[in-house]
This record gives sequence, structure tokens and C-alpha cells, in this order.
Amino acid sequence: MTVRTPRIEDHPDLAELRLRYEEAAETPTAQVVEGLTLLSGLYLAISPWVVGFDSNASLTASNVITGIGLAVLALCFATMFAGSHRIAWVAPILSLWAIVSPWLVSGPAPSVGAIVSNVIVGLVGLVCTIAMMSMGRRKVADAAEIGTAAQSYREVPRT
Repeated sequence: MTVRTPRIEDHPDLAELRLRYEEAAETPTAQVVEGLTLLSGLYLAISPWVVGFDSNASLTASNVITGIGLAVLALCFATMFAGSHRIAWVAPILSLWAIVSPWLVSGPAPSVGAIVSNVIVGLVGLVCTIAMMSMGRRKVADAAEIGTAAQSYREVPRT
């Protein structure tokens, strides 16, 4: 006699969890936070030319790469939060790097404008990315109440 074990994709808790992530991403607060994160990433990428420290090649490259990475992550969170929530921890690290990079990147000493620009955009990005992560976690905590359904799902009757 063969026992059919349901596939994980058919698990009702997984569908519920995906729905909760999508609901978290569709709130007006989440949309504002994702938009600010995208804008801070884009600003970080163009800041060497806006502030005028593009002669510092190391810091310019760092800002461009970090800014593009932050903007891409913000787009991922905005378009498919349920699929990208596992890498949400990367965004705050990129924002922290933006804050400390003027002191850690090799090359000539950065100007005051470069330091102020990086610290402000890094702080904005850090606050926004932590807010994005907490929105997803709140929805996941709500989903933890479904534990009893998961237990009954594992008990497959043998026929």
C-alpha cells in the first residue's frame, strides 16, 4: 500500500505565509519605506557627482556599487517581498557600509561633503531597511499562530 505524502508547495501554511508577506508589502507604509530605500540607493550611486568627490576613485566605486545594490534590493522587496525576504538582512549591511566607507576605503581623505552625504544617506537607508525587515517579521509572527494546522498536516492518515 502506497502512502501519498503531499508536496510542500501544497502546504496550507506556506500559502498563508506567502499571502501575509504580500499583504505586508502592499501597505502604504511599506510602499513609502521601499520607495525611500530605492531613492537612497539611487542617490548613493550618483552622490560622487552630485557632491563632487568623483576624483576619489575608491569611494566613488564603493558608492556606485553599494547604491546600485541597495536600489536593486529595494526593487526586489517592492515587487516580490515574499520571495526576497530571505536576503533582507543584506540591505542594512549595505547601509552600514555606506556610513563607514568614507573612513575605511583606501585613497585620499574624503571631503566633509562626502562624509556627510554618506552618513545621511546611510542612516536613511538603515532606518528604512530595518523598517522593511520589521514589517515582514510582524506578519511572520502573526503566521506563527498557525502552528496547530501544520502539526495536523504532518499527520498523514495511512490508507
